Amino acid sequence: MALAYENLKLHTTPEKFYVETCDDGVEDVLSIDRVSTEVTLTVKKDIPPSAITRPIYGILGTIRLVAGMYLIVITRKKKVGDLLQHSIWKATDFDIISYKRTMLHMTDTQLQDNKTFLAMINHVLSVDGFYFSTSYDLTHTLQRLANTSPEFQEMSLLERADQRFVWNGHLLREFSAQPEVQKFAIPVIHGFIAIHSCSINGKNFDWILVSRRSCFRAGVRYYVRGIDSEGHAANFVETEQIVHHMGNKASFVQTRGSIPFFWSQRPNLKYKPKPQIPKAVNHMDGFQRHFDSQIISYGKQVILNLINQKGSEKPLEQAFAQMVSSLGNGMVRYFAFDFHKECSNMRWDRLQILVNQVAKTQEDFAFFLVDADGKVLLQQEGIFRSNCMDCLDRTNVIQSLLARRSLQVQLQRLGLLHVGQKIEEQVQFEKVYKNAWADNANACAKQYAGTGALKTDFTRTGKRTQWGLVMDGWNSLIRYYKNNFSDGFRQDSIDLFLGNYSVDEGYSTSPLNVQADWKFLALPIIMVVAFSMCIICLLMAGLFKENRKVTARSVSFRSLQFGAIWRSHFGNPAVYSASTTVPSYCREKPPNTHRKTQTNAHRNRQKHLD
Repeated sequence: MALAYENLKLHTTPEKFYVETCDDGVEDVLSIDRVSTEVTLTVKKDIPPSAITRPIYGILGTIRLVAGMYLIVITRKKKVGDLLQHSIWKATDFDIISYKRTMLHMTDTQLQDNKTFLAMINHVLSVDGFYFSTSYDLTHTLQRLANTSPEFQEMSLLERADQRFVWNGHLLREFSAQPEVQKFAIPVIHGFIAIHSCSINGKNFDWILVSRRSCFRAGVRYYVRGIDSEGHAANFVETEQIVHHMGNKASFVQTRGSIPFFWSQRPNLKYKPKPQIPKAVNHMDGFQRHFDSQIISYGKQVILNLINQKGSEKPLEQAFAQMVSSLGNGMVRYFAFDFHKECSNMRWDRLQILVNQVAKTQEDFAFFLVDADGKVLLQQEGIFRSNCMDCLDRTNVIQSLLARRSLQVQLQRLGLLHVGQKIEEQVQFEKVYKNAWADNANACAKQYAGTGALKTDFTRTGKRTQWGLVMDGWNSLIRYYKNNFSDGFRQDSIDLFLGNYSVDEGYSTSPLNVQADWKFLALPIIMVVAFSMCIICLLMAGLFKENRKVTARSVSFRSLQFGAIWRSHFGNPAVYSASTTVPSYCREKPPNTHRKTQTNAHRNRQKHLD
């Protein structure tokens, strides 16, 4: 297999960038002209002695902003571990280097716009979870890699990568067009990787968890839901659990993704905006495209829909079930499980109901297994596609339970567990397993929702705790603030990074000119103060139990007062859900519910005062 170069040096001159590999026996040097932007190969003797030299660990790619082209390089990395004897790295720091030597050709407006675009790129790069390897293809599962041709094995990592999971694919477009320079380019995935060396019954093995986020229809919570016209689902993540023991390899793959038809849930200052399903849209075309591609990639599909079957989520569940029925494809099966209803009042043992329902199917699907000689013993014949509203908290709990069932069989098949032994009895490994799945949940949640996951106390400990409920409340509060006041900027940043929006070479009209008045700037401050008052009142209620009823009435009355002041002074709350800096380029206008909300609040207030 052709590898990517691992150890690099960046030589900078006023005219060119030179990227030299330190690998033995390699004379090729990548040359990037800072004026013409031409990318070519040269040799080491062509590097001027006057060049400024620094070590780098990979080229993320290039991007055009207002000032011109920029080169993005990896400047720091951290080793995660070894996956099948291949080093896996997390990129921890980056540098964005301008081709231009001066900014004197730009106006003040262009300088400010360029600064904002740079902040967007830096914002995406600051989100934890970029991983790469110079010798292993992280974009593919073990099963996909095992079913490839010899010609595929000879391709560069960039050429053979699954484009769904290459987050710097847009940045590497110039390298993709030139096969001779592709060894200098590293495909980077976004998600989570944990690699642990473990021992059970005195036998050592590696246990690996890999989550790959799709870069198609990528975005943030509330701004990106459902599917696009090509059938790509929002927040689609492929999660692979791997066991490696004495050359034997086992793998179990699951997916998650937004409910795969057209729907939206735009932020409008409500704690939980009502989902909207457009009626004048042909949902079945995109729905069928989605599952056609999933069947090609993974085989049979078992949908685990974990959303509520009442309230605002009910129409989504009904529509999903109806579309699966209309699809009429025997390769797609549907299970609805009202997670919150079944597990209410801390009855988390009831999750076993769903696990038992799909147990026979999971046995039929099996898992991927290959022996030390490379002989494939088992193929995974189908996949569980789990979803809740965000495909985060509820989804992660179910995925960890299904992965545990598969792992139990894998460890027994590999001779690591004796007959009758259970994973739960292996105290040290059980701790590693639970923490890794909880860390995976937090990583996926931070990347999509902006905070750690909810319900991770159950994933880590196997039970719900009072402290876990408190942390869930805190994370929900942070999500509410970010979703309404900062996620517009996050969404625009992702769109710029992935090439969904691009800065033209003849940049003239700025899309960033948004006038925010004092109301827009003051509202987040008022929100923080209001929530702080509510929390203080609730804490006081806990300390003084004898005044609990009085305090509750006080909180209720203050909330009504705040709501009345808010609506009278700030008008339609929907306008405050946009980016604080940048307008979202494809943003839908939320429905105007202000008049109805104000009337209901007025009635409630009058009733309370009477």
